Amino acid sequence: MKIAILCNTAPLPSFPLTDIVWARVSRPEELALHRDADLYIDLDFVAEEERIALLEQLLPSPVLVHAVVPTLKEIGQPFIRINAWPGFLERSVHELVAPDEETAMRIGKLYERLEKRYRLVPDTPGMISGRIIAAVVNEAYHTLQEEVSTKEEIDTAMKLGTNYPYGPFEWSERIGLQQIDALLTELSKTADRYTPAAALKKAAKQAAKRGGMN
Repeated sequence: MKIAILCNTAPLPSFPLTDIVWARVSRPEELALHRDADLYIDLDFVAEEERIALLEQLLPSPVLVHAVVPTLKEIGQPFIRINAWPGFLERSVHELVAPDEETAMRIGKLYERLEKRYRLVPDTPGMISGRIIAAVVNEAYHTLQEEVSTKEEIDTAMKLGTNYPYGPFEWSERIGLQQIDALLTELSKTADRYTPAAALKKAAKQAAKRGGMN
């Protein structure tokens, strides 16, 4: 099985299948050089017109894009959305959005070949896990700015109380505050409860000035 993948900042995904031939590229236009690929993955995806047009040329082959905030409706192409935030591809189940039933069936066959589990979720910003984690991180920043406790104590309490693998501030460091802020900002357009905490917005701006994603 051959997978052409655009992935400049992260390691290749881990699949139990051992006979995968990876074709790693650094630019979206290079994906088209691998017309024999069974699957195309863009883990550096941005919902920009030129990028979308390049990926459109790969259809009807399955095109998987890391798109936590933009929906397929907004993207305007029958790609497959995946939540590929740091650490999410290592989870036992991948979170995916399919554009239609035919593609959903193709995903099933594809993941069966990859020997990997997946879950189809609604085409909404953040999908399911992203929305939950972003909300938890946001509440942690509300708690921090109200001086209820420290980051370390909040992380410890959440891990002990909920059995999460990471505390909310640890999640924010792994995922990147700018990404969480972007998702919360989008979600807050339809639900005030997602409005980013002032402390989170401030930390995200500081991260942006440093040029990082944390």
